[in-house]
Amino acid sequence: MVVCVRALQRVNLRSKLEEEEKEKQAKLALEEEQRHVQKRKKRRVKGPSRLSFADDIDGDTDEENEAAEKEKEEPMKQQKLGKFGKNPGVETSFLPDREREAEEQAERERLRSEWLQQQSRIKNEPLEITYSYWDGAGHRRVIQVRKGDTIAEFLRAVQQQLASEFREIRTASVENLLYVKEDLIIPHQHSFYELIINKARGKSGPLFHFDVHEDIRTIADATIEKDESHAGKVVERHWYEKNKHIFPASRWEIYDPTKRWERYTIHGD
Repeated sequence: MVVCVRALQRVNLRSKLEEEEKEKQAKLALEEEQRHVQKRKKRRVKGPSRLSFADDIDGDTDEENEAAEKEKEEPMKQQKLGKFGKNPGVETSFLPDREREAEEQAERERLRSEWLQQQSRIKNEPLEITYSYWDGAGHRRVIQVRKGDTIAEFLRAVQQQLASEFREIRTASVENLLYVKEDLIIPHQHSFYELIINKARGKSGPLFHFDVHEDIRTIADATIEKDESHAGKVVERHWYEKNKHIFPASRWEIYDPTKRWERYTIHGD
């Protein structure tokens, strides 16, 4: 305990001596400044010299005095600035840094541009879709579109494909055609890309598979949900309005991206 007290006293004494030394240096600097001021006043009181080069002499003397003052003040400035200099041992990464922020912004823009290019490439990839034109019976077909195509663009391609076989399709408008996938009517503005990247689910199967397949690993176990994909149906709106109270149309409802189907329910093709 005594040792700690003595150590504390030594620290306090050292601090006190340092403060006194700083005060002494400041006082000496102030006195020196006052002496220079007094000298300048005396020169002005004496009046102009008769020598033509007296002004030059006074000017040179003033410049010399100012240079000497700056030399004396420089160590004091360095001493003061030294207290507030950057400590290399202190973590400063959280402080604002224009250069670092500019680099981070450039990196974000580079990654964003790279991501957009990647998504654009994915949207242009071909997608083969198995569908069934439904008029009370199924007429299965396969068509190829792009992953980025909307449902409206898909239905327009289907209409062109079926026009020679079904007169009612040839005369119908795209707005009057419906695409029903896993018992959900997918609105025209949605794209296959959206369904794929969101891994959207319907009432009776995944909305991001467009071929017809079944997960063979789960066939033997009825307790495990099957990853089964059914052919989507292309239906005339007029037919749907007439038969929406009859199975399978009675099961259909509008697709809502915010609604989650936790389990699939069985339906018939």
